[in-house]
Amino acid sequence: MTLVVESPGLLTLVQDLGRPGLGHLGVSPSGAFDRSALRQVNLVLGNEAGAAALEVLRGGLVLRAEAPAWMAVTGGAGSITVDGDTQAYGRAIRLQPGQRLALGAPTAGLRAYVGVAGGFAVPEELGSRSTDTLAGLGPAALRADERLAVGTATHPPGIEDVPTLGRTGELMLDVILGPRDDWFTTAAVRRLLESPWQVSPAANRVGVRLTGPVLERSRHDELPSEPCVRGSIQVSADGQPIVFGPDHPVTGGYPVIAVVLDRHTDRLAQAAPGQAVRFGRVG
Repeated sequence: MTLVVESPGLLTLVQDLGRPGLGHLGVSPSGAFDRSALRQVNLVLGNEAGAAALEVLRGGLVLRAEAPAWMAVTGGAGSITVDGDTQAYGRAIRLQPGQRLALGAPTAGLRAYVGVAGGFAVPEELGSRSTDTLAGLGPAALRADERLAVGTATHPPGIEDVPTLGRTGELMLDVILGPRDDWFTTAAVRRLLESPWQVSPAANRVGVRLTGPVLERSRHDELPSEPCVRGSIQVSADGQPIVFGPDHPVTGGYPVIAVVLDRHTDRLAQAAPGQAVRFGRVG
């Protein structure tokens, strides 16, 4: 069974839970930016938690079914229609041959996740179907007229009341200081934790750049490249923080002032440009 891409939207990528454990090969984990939304859409459809789905940036995706299919949408919330008829968020949707599923721009959040019963059966690369935008691994971004193969489906389990994951207002992220917070002044560390930060338009799956007060360094010598993880807050030469996303480099040469707790990094997937972010220290 296949689905036809009539409109790919701004940027639509195939994502699963990624390629963990390959840092020694220079490969980041990649995978869905909002892992909670990926697991949620697969739960609704009766798939394995890590089955491949589509990560849709700012809507615009239109898919046409060539055979009956069960589909669902989670993550950043916007309009969901089948042949123009409004559909529910986070519920299994039955498509008949020739029907079109369309996503509008999200009104809360940034990225939607579109799943299909059976998962998207694109070829694996290094054990994952995910697109890594930095390393160039996995399938290319969706293109118009592309056909997407679907795996063997089971009937959706009829789950109800799936919560919307898109967030509005101020975004709170818990962090652990270090490993290089001692490379910054005491005032800079205080600013990191006490100031509101704005999500820059220069944000993607590699990293979410934030703007705000300058974080001044107390040390200015050269830092050798060090391992980095998802959630690392690296401070660039202009004193502004960048929070690494799923396609982050595995090493970096700028000091990491703090690291966002892994469970909170999913929230960054739904952080829209201009949204306010605050950090809270734990540990």
